[in-house]
Formats: sequence, structure tokens, C-alpha cells
Amino acid sequence: MPTDPDPIDFAVRYAAFRFLETELEKAGEETLRFDVLRKGFDFRGSRVPLLGPQGIFKPAVLPHLPLTIATAPPRPGKDAPYDDIVGPDGLLGYRYRGTDPAHRDNVGLRDAMQRQTPLIYLKGIVPGRYLPAWPAYVVGDDPARLTFSVAIDEEVAVMPAGVPDRVAEIRRAYVTVQTLRRVHQQRFRERVLLAYRECCAICRLRHRELLDATHILPDRHPAGEPRVSNGLALCKLHHAAFDRNIIGIRPDLRIEIRLDVLAETDGPMLRHGLQGFQGSVLLTPGREEDRPDPTCLAERYEEFRRAG
Repeated sequence: MPTDPDPIDFAVRYAAFRFLETELEKAGEETLRFDVLRKGFDFRGSRVPLLGPQGIFKPAVLPHLPLTIATAPPRPGKDAPYDDIVGPDGLLGYRYRGTDPAHRDNVGLRDAMQRQTPLIYLKGIVPGRYLPAWPAYVVGDDPARLTFSVAIDEEVAVMPAGVPDRVAEIRRAYVTVQTLRRVHQQRFRERVLLAYRECCAICRLRHRELLDATHILPDRHPAGEPRVSNGLALCKLHHAAFDRNIIGIRPDLRIEIRLDVLAETDGPMLRHGLQGFQGSVLLTPGREEDRPDPTCLAERYEEFRRAG
């Protein structure tokens, strides 16, 4: 992490990075709740929140520069999984606060750019949940478009001495694109889990940390769009079984177990975790538009039949 002239600034940012690492490890996933970020952490007797009322946020403990930049989650019901502004250089476009380039928040980000101060980028995935990425650096300023260019870097980027600046720029662009890909994946996950009320559609398990958002048709498929109707909330066991065609789901929502697995004799996990769901009915979301697309299910079921 680049050294800042102010030791307090450096210490707060380092503590914020460690706080995020700890909270993500505790959560067991890549997103954090709004209340966790709003509460923040204690630093030498002062509370340091990571989210404020505005997107560009400087907690009171910091002397000059912002600590975080946040993008609000999409509004409920809006299906826009790829709304990040990414330029041809692979960098994230982050809008100014308001329309005045001289607003103090915009000046703060401009100063952070000049000093190459590491920030935390908080991307709203769904209401109440954010994906944090750090360190983020402001690397460009376009007053005509009221936009900063932001690069997400690796937290420890080991670059040999003498490497051209262009190589570092390419690395940052690559890491930024990978981060935005994680954002899209997490948004799909959160929307699917919300639709299924954080419950496995097969076994009804409700432990969020053990649930995945599973594509019915994979994202590499031409119809494998990140729509809730192309997704299922499954526990990790049933996700793996579905992906490997041990479990099939018919278009009428009946669950089938592959015949060779159904005929096996093993312990209680096989009986209760897989074989016992033969012929049961899939749990579906309440909203019609969120329920599994029958066309996607039919195509995926045919793959299951061929595998058996």
C-alpha cells in the first residue's frame, strides 16, 4: 500500500482493510450487510463507519481524504445486472458528487488521485448488501463528463523494479474488470436468494452461507442470462449434484435422481440427501416472473436424460 504523509491516514486505511477481511471471513461470502458497513469499526476510541449518506465518504477520524466510494444498489424490480460504467480502457467510471467539480467531495477524490491514496469501493448489489473491493485508486479525472476513472488493484501487487507504467496500467484494468465480474455474479446470487427466501429449492435448507445461486442454463450458453428465472437457490450439495447431472428437474418441477445413483446402496447421506428427493416438487419463488423458465428447464432436463 502506498505510504501517505499522514500516519493517522495510513493507520485508518490499514485498519479498514483488515476490518473488511475479518467481516468477509465471518460472513463466509463476498458481500456485507449495510448495517455492518454503516457501523464500521473502532479506531483508538473513535468509531469509523465505512458508509455515509453520500457516495464519497470521509469519516471524521480522517484528516483530509475520503476513505470509501460507494455506488447505491439498483432499485427493487430493476433487472440491470450490467449497469456499471466501464470505459474502453477497462476502468470504472465513478460519477462526481453533483455537478460542481469544486465540491469538497470531488476535490477530496482529486487529491486522492494526486497522492495515489488507496480507497475502498463499495458496490451496492441489492438493497442492504454491498460488495467491497480494495485498494481502489482514482487514476483519471474528466470534468467535462463529471466522472473519475477508478482502478481496482490487487492488495499486494508485486511488480519488479523497472516495469513500464503501461504494464501496471494493464494489470489494474484487468483486476478492475475481474472485480466487476464478481459484482455481476454476486448480484445474480443475491437476487436469486432473495427470490427463494434464502432457502434451498430442493431440501429447504435455510443456512445462507451454505446456499448458492445456480444457473439452469450456464452463463456460457446463448440463453444463459443472469435472470432470476434462469436461476435456482440450491445448497452446495444439490448445486454440485445438479451441475453433474445427478439431479434433474423436469419442466413440471418434479425432481429426478439419476438411475444409477438411485440404485446405489450407501449410508444415510445418500438416502436422505439425494435418493429421498426422487419425485418431490421444487420450491419456487412467489413472483411469477422469478419462477424457473420452463424452456430453460426443458433444455437442461434433456441434458440430464442424456447423461443418465
